Amino acid sequence: MSQVIRVALLGVTGRLGRAIGRAVLQAPDFALTGAVVRAGSPSEGEDVGEWLTGAPCECIATVALEDAIRDADIVLDASLPRMTAATAERLAGWNGPPLVSGVTGFDADEEARLAGAAKRLPILSTGNFSLGVALAEALVRQAAGRLRAHDWDIEIEETHHRMKPDAPSGTALLLGRAAAEGRGEDLDAVATPGRHGTTGPRKPGTIGFSATRGGTIIGEHAVRFLGDMEEISISHRAFDRSIFAAGALEAARWMSNKGEGRPAGLYSMQDVIAGG
Repeated sequence: MSQVIRVALLGVTGRLGRAIGRAVLQAPDFALTGAVVRAGSPSEGEDVGEWLTGAPCECIATVALEDAIRDADIVLDASLPRMTAATAERLAGWNGPPLVSGVTGFDADEEARLAGAAKRLPILSTGNFSLGVALAEALVRQAAGRLRAHDWDIEIEETHHRMKPDAPSGTALLLGRAAAEGRGEDLDAVATPGRHGTTGPRKPGTIGFSATRGGTIIGEHAVRFLGDMEEISISHRAFDRSIFAAGALEAARWMSNKGEGRPAGLYSMQDVIAGG
């Protein structure tokens, strides 16, 4: 890889994609060399810099992945689950470049396709690019491992803007998996989705989820450990999408490994905050 990390960006017209695109253009150690938009997008053929920052950057939006990645060292992904899975498979077949994705809402088939591609391609996939969320994830895993399931209930609460399509959020699921892993459990076996009606007493060892949608809230998450007469809460609030863009760039720097790259495998933001 070159000293400057050359980026191809997927989903550049979305909220997260625009934030990442602006961050890439402003970072001295990055260059935006490719951008993929959906077929029929009015942005196709336009200079991405003109509508991201008001200044041309000589990166032209295209629908063709093979054109966008021609000069890229890293593919940053803020698209949609089906596009992520297909892109991962195509990149694996082309022997790169590596994929760094912040997409959420994968179904079981898409997750399996992503894992399959990671056997041949370095892929970092995360439910949230925030370094703060990554640290919260580590703390949740540690706390869940120390607090006995019989004595401490776990509830995960999240709030997002009215336009968010999936629930629970990818970040809530990420934190839920961390809690389940801390207890040596599989999240699917212990998760309880939003409650409704007469549910009866709470089953010990389960992990509950609740989601709120409204307004323009970027993201709020809290993992509550509820014991007898006491509570521990690990929470995170996002005030601006720039934190996700900053985390995406840190993930790309880590994946570049000072120009040496990483071996094929499925990575997460835990690898990034651990360093090395």
